[in-house]
Amino acid sequence: QVQLVESGGGSVQAGGSLRLSCVASGDASTNNYMAWFRQTPGKEREGVAAISTRGDPTWYPSSLKGRFTISRDNTKNSLYLQMNDLKPEDTAMYYCAAARGAASIPVLQVLSVRSYGDWGQGTQVTVSS
Repeated sequence: QVQLVESGGGSVQAGGSLRLSCVASGDASTNNYMAWFRQTPGKEREGVAAISTRGDPTWYPSSLKGRFTISRDNTKNSLYLQMNDLKPEDTAMYYCAAARGAASIPVLQVLSVRSYGDWGQGTQVTVSS
C-alpha cells in the first residue's frame, strides 16, 4: 500500500505560477512511472504530465507542453509539477498518481488513468481572470 499526498495548490490570477508537490510514503517505490492528472466536475480525469522512473523522458499533452514541467526526486520519494502562465481553464483538482511495478508504460498509455494504481487525495488549483 502506497500513500500519496499532494500539496501546493491554491488560488492565483491568470498568468501566475504554482508548484505542486507529491510525497509518497508507506510501501512506496521510486522504481515506477508517475504522473499528474486533473479533473473538473462533469469531465473525465485527464493526464497533464507523466514521468519515467528516473525522470527522463517526460510526456505532456500538446496543449500543455511549454507551460507545465514535471520532475521527481527519488531520494525524497517526491514528485513535482511546476505550472507557469496559468489560465482559467487550468482550474481543477490535481491528483498525483503512481504506477505499480517497475515495468515501462507504453507511450500511448502514459497519460491514461488505467496505467496508475495509486492516487493521492488531490489538491485544488483555481485560476481567476
